[in-house]
Amino acid sequence: MADMIAHPQAGERAESTRNAPIFVPVADIYETEDALFLSLEMPGVSPDALNIMLDQRVLTISGRSRSSSPEGYSLTHHEYRDGDYERAFTLSEAIDNDKIEAELKEGVLRLKLLKSQPAPAKTINVKAAG
Repeated sequence: MADMIAHPQAGERAESTRNAPIFVPVADIYETEDALFLSLEMPGVSPDALNIMLDQRVLTISGRSRSSSPEGYSLTHHEYRDGDYERAFTLSEAIDNDKIEAELKEGVLRLKLLKSQPAPAKTINVKAAG
């Protein structure tokens, strides 16, 4: 699995010019024979404030969290802060770019990345030069 996905080490990020804090969501990565599964904690991020982009094998996940209180309640104490979540992973060629699925539920983003199926063996016919 180590060669299927890579991510930058801590401290390898550029400086921000935004006023909002930037959070790096914690992630767990699981592997089966057919797929990789990423699970990222992104509390306070709604599906419409989430962006997942794949560009040249770099999977970038970003989202903006917003505090909210259930209807009829007022917030008296909070430890979650509003801000931006950002995390990037470099995928190996073993991942099928066209078969990535994402689901956001209760502040956890789950991604399923199917592995590419190896091409079957193929016989190449040789023509006699004439």
